[in-house]
Amino acid sequence: MQFEQDVLARSQEIPVVVDFWAPWCGPCRILGPVIEQLAAAQQGKWELVKVNTEEHPELGERYDVFSIPNVKMFYKGQVTGEFVGAIPKTAIERWLEEHLPNSHKDDLAQILAALENGEDPAALAQLEAFVLQNPGIAEAGMALASRVVVHHPAQAKELVASIQLGHLLYDQAEDIRTLAEWFELPADNGSPAAHLLHDAATAYAQGQSDAAVERVIEAVATDKTYHSDLPRRIAIALFRLWGPQHPLTTNYRWRFDMALY
Repeated sequence: MQFEQDVLARSQEIPVVVDFWAPWCGPCRILGPVIEQLAAAQQGKWELVKVNTEEHPELGERYDVFSIPNVKMFYKGQVTGEFVGAIPKTAIERWLEEHLPNSHKDDLAQILAALENGEDPAALAQLEAFVLQNPGIAEAGMALASRVVVHHPAQAKELVASIQLGHLLYDQAEDIRTLAEWFELPADNGSPAAHLLHDAATAYAQGQSDAAVERVIEAVATDKTYHSDLPRRIAIALFRLWGPQHPLTTNYRWRFDMALY
C-alpha cells in the first residue's frame, strides 16, 4: 500500500474510503467485512483502502486517528467525512450517501444558497421538487422540514421520519419533531405552561421571534417539565436552529439558563 498514490493521488479521480484498523481490534474485525462488502457492491462510486495502524502508525498520527476502527473519506486529497466505531451497515450506507460527491448535492447547495437570505418562493418550490425527486437525500428533507414545520408540522415530521438514532442528522431531526409537537399543541388544556406555549407559537408563526422565545422561557420558568419537558426542548431546539452566534441566541440563552436552574 502506497498511501500517497493509492489514496491521495487516486482521490483526485474518485473518492477513496480509508479504513484505519489493527489486527488486535475486535470492532475492526466486525466492521471490516461489512465495509468490504459495500465497496464491492458500489464499485465505481468509491474505492476502499485498508490501513493497518500497527504497520503505519505515522498515518494514524498524521490523520488524528485516536480510536479504531476509524473510517475517513478522501476526495481531491482532502478528508471530507469520517466516522469512528463499528456502526451498522445501514448507518454506513447513509454516511456514504451523505458524503459521496454528486451533482445532486451541488444542485441542493445552490437551492439552499438562494434560501439563505430569506424565503424565496421560487427557491422553496425548487426545494420541494428536489425532495420529491431525491427522497434519499436526508439534508434536503431536513432543509424543507425546517421551513414548513410552522404551518405544516405533520409534513415536517414525515420528512424527517427516517432519520433515527445513529444518523448524523439525528439531533436536528429531533429538533424538528419537537417544534412540530409545539405547533400541534392544543390551544387550551388548562395548563398555564400550555397557554404560554400557544401564545409563543402564534408569535413565532407571525415572525415575532423575540416575543416567541420570551414566552417559551416564561413557560420553562412556570413548568419546565410540562408535556415531557416540552418548554425546555423547544428552547433548545430554537437556539440550535438559530445557531450560537445568532442575536436571539446570545440575547436569550442566558435567560433560559436562569429559568431552567
